[in-house]
Amino acid sequence: MRPSLLTLRLVAAWTVLGLAASIWPVMQPVWVGAGILFIIIALADLLSLPRKQRLSVQRSLPGRFALGVKSPITLTLRHSLGRPLTVQVHDGLPPQALAEGLPWQGTLPALEHVDLVYDAHFTRRGLHTFSPAHLLIHSRLGLWRRLYRTGPASETRCYPNYEPVVRFALLATANREEQMGIVKRRRSGATLDFHQLREYQDGDVLSRVDWKATSRRQVLVSREYEEQRNQSIILVPDCGRRMRAMDGELTQFDHCLNAMLLIAYIALRQGDEVGVTGFGGSQRWLKPVKGAPAMPTLLNHLYDYETTTEPSDFIEAAERVMALQKRRALILLLTNLRTEDTTHLTKAVALLQKRHLVLVATLREAEMEARLHQPIASLQEALSYGAQCHYQQQRAHLLDSLRANRIVTVDETAQNLPIALANRYLDLKAAGRI
Repeated sequence: MRPSLLTLRLVAAWTVLGLAASIWPVMQPVWVGAGILFIIIALADLLSLPRKQRLSVQRSLPGRFALGVKSPITLTLRHSLGRPLTVQVHDGLPPQALAEGLPWQGTLPALEHVDLVYDAHFTRRGLHTFSPAHLLIHSRLGLWRRLYRTGPASETRCYPNYEPVVRFALLATANREEQMGIVKRRRSGATLDFHQLREYQDGDVLSRVDWKATSRRQVLVSREYEEQRNQSIILVPDCGRRMRAMDGELTQFDHCLNAMLLIAYIALRQGDEVGVTGFGGSQRWLKPVKGAPAMPTLLNHLYDYETTTEPSDFIEAAERVMALQKRRALILLLTNLRTEDTTHLTKAVALLQKRHLVLVATLREAEMEARLHQPIASLQEALSYGAQCHYQQQRAHLLDSLRANRIVTVDETAQNLPIALANRYLDLKAAGRI
């Protein structure tokens, strides 16, 4: 219960009237009468505030949230009073949620409902809880306000940003993946398995004509092939402290998760199976899964992955992958390489290459590259430019040394990493290297 601004103004006016009555005694009856009248009106207005049971709030949440993506939330407000209510509404948002359009202030009509729609997005993945909504109700005359906490608590999950997956699915339906930057390359016979025989169609190459079947049926018959399936892809994200750095509004780890979702979806669509195991503090293991139900399984496994403050041990990660994955697979190691990683990473990849094909994906900080193009106007800026050039040279030397050891690498910014990884995976599959 709290007085409104109008009440405070009336009390201030009554106080001024009291000061005047102390100077001119003839005004004392007016002052006393005004005070009694104000108290009676204030108490009557106080009783006009509704009971909590007469208010109702229902919250409608999306099925899931994607990290950093705005989604609409609907609050349905009702009350059972026979008069309109002036109300100020703020939802019980989790600490990691940001909302647009709140607080909302307006009038709730008598015996009707109001749908309040606002946009919200999360800055952190995981399980989040919405507490009951906050309703600040004004009394009939506006002398009092009362805060109510009403409505149910709601739980929701925030997943990595799967917008690239949805976009790819829509474009793939129309066979227009190239609009997203994904190029499917096919090398004849490299990774194609026989699928079926069918009648010859215009455009079929003569090398695929089955002459024995043609002679039996007296009509041209072609052999149809399909991509090899049932291959294994193991995603190994770095969950150590180096991935906690911010790149835009998201951490580098979140950008890696977004890229993992896209390549997982493409691999599942190709008929391959996908598994996940982290290193650098998080060592959860998801056995390779495939088929239609696999994508929700991957989402539910990845949505609450978190980075830690522990260092990343590449050799330990390699030993763990070798113990968990006995069958040959494509190992996707996602990290942010440093110049001191050369020795340990080379040993780890050499261990993995005894059985698997390894692809090392490293994030390139877009902010570092942007600073190289800024004008230099002081000695400090010149020293900073020189340090950044030295860092870039060391990074390039590190990548060159990895490629010299026949290690497949992808070095891209966070925005380009999903497409670059998808294209490299398709290239490796087309070349028959998995």
